[in-house]
Amino acid sequence: MKETAIVYCENKFGTMDGKTANGLVRSSRKFEIVGVIDSTKVYLDAGEFLFGEHNDIPIFKNLDHALETVQSVPNQFIYGIAPSEAFLKQDERNLLFKAMELGMNIVNPLHEFFTNDEEFVQHAKKCGVTIHDVRKPPEKKDMHLFSGRILNIDTPIIAVLGTDSAIGKRTTSVLLEDALLKQGLNVAFIATGQTGLIQGAKYGVAIDAIPSQFMTGEIENQIMKAVENEKPDIIIVEGQGALSHPAYISSCGIIRGSRPDAVIVQHAPKREHLGDFSYMKMPTIQSEIDLIENFVKSKVIAVTINHENMSDHELEQTIAQYEHDLALPTTDALKFGCDKLVASIFEAYPNLKRKQKPVIIH
Repeated sequence: MKETAIVYCENKFGTMDGKTANGLVRSSRKFEIVGVIDSTKVYLDAGEFLFGEHNDIPIFKNLDHALETVQSVPNQFIYGIAPSEAFLKQDERNLLFKAMELGMNIVNPLHEFFTNDEEFVQHAKKCGVTIHDVRKPPEKKDMHLFSGRILNIDTPIIAVLGTDSAIGKRTTSVLLEDALLKQGLNVAFIATGQTGLIQGAKYGVAIDAIPSQFMTGEIENQIMKAVENEKPDIIIVEGQGALSHPAYISSCGIIRGSRPDAVIVQHAPKREHLGDFSYMKMPTIQSEIDLIENFVKSKVIAVTINHENMSDHELEQTIAQYEHDLALPTTDALKFGCDKLVASIFEAYPNLKRKQKPVIIH
C-alpha cells in the first residue's frame, strides 16, 4: 500500500516552479497523491488541468479545505514547489508546522534543510512525525569520488539531456523507462533530482546538492549499485539543467559520472528564454546537440519535444522539420509515446532485442 500524500503548490501548479508537484501528479510509485493545494486553480482536476486527462486528484484552496474533503489525514505533506530562491516564506513555514500538528510527515525538496532548523526538529519531535530533506547530501566522509568502475561495464547507458531546466527531461525519462519495461527489458532508472527521488526512484541522488568534487563519483556509485543489484539490460539517466546553461554545472557532473553511450535531447521550440533567466536566449536544438556530442563523445540518437505553447499543427510541423534537418527520430513522448525512442535505442544497440523477455500482463 502506498502512503497517502497531499502536495503544496500554491500559485505554481502547472508552471516551471511547480515541477515537483507536476511530476507527482503525472506519476508516483511511492505515494498516493490525494490532492494538490493551489488556491488559484481550486476545484479543478489536477490531471485534467496539467495534461488533459481526468485522474481524480482534486485541487484544494488550502489545507483546511483539503482535510474537509479527503477521507483521512494524509500520511505525508509534500512541499511541491521548486522556487529559484529555494527558501521558505513565513506563511509556508507556519503551514508546515500546522501539517505536523495534524500528524503529517514532511517531505522537503528544497536546499533549505528543515532537519538543520532546531524549531522544525523540535516541532516534529513534539508532533511525533518525521522530516525527509530529499536534497540533503550524505556526510562528505560517506560520499564517493569517481573510481573508474563504470568504465568496465557493458550495459548501455542512455542519458536524457535537454536545452533548459524544467523542460521535461525527467518526464521523458520515466515514460521511456515504462516503454522499455513493456518491451520486456530489465531497466534501471537513475534519478538526479528531487522530484524523481520523491516519485520513488530506487537509485539516484539530488546532484545539485552534492559538492562538485563528488558529483561524478556519486552518480557513478548509484549506477554501479543498480548494475550490481538489478543486472539491468539498459540504464536510463535523468539529466538536469542543460550543458549550455550558464547557471548550472549539474549536467557536466551527470555526463562525467554516467559516461552515457548515447543521448536523447529534450527541447521546447517555443521557449524563447531560459526559464529563470529571462535575459538569456534559449540555445537552438542544433547548437545543443553539437555541444553535447563534442563534450560527451557519444551520439545523440533522438530528439524529444516539450510542446508548451504549441498547437498540434505546430508540433507536427516541427517534428517533421527536425527529422528532416537533424536526421534524427523526433517525437513528443507525452503526446505520441516512446515508440520512436525505443526504435532508436534498438537500432543503436541491436543486442537488446535478444534480451527481450515476454511481458506478463496481470
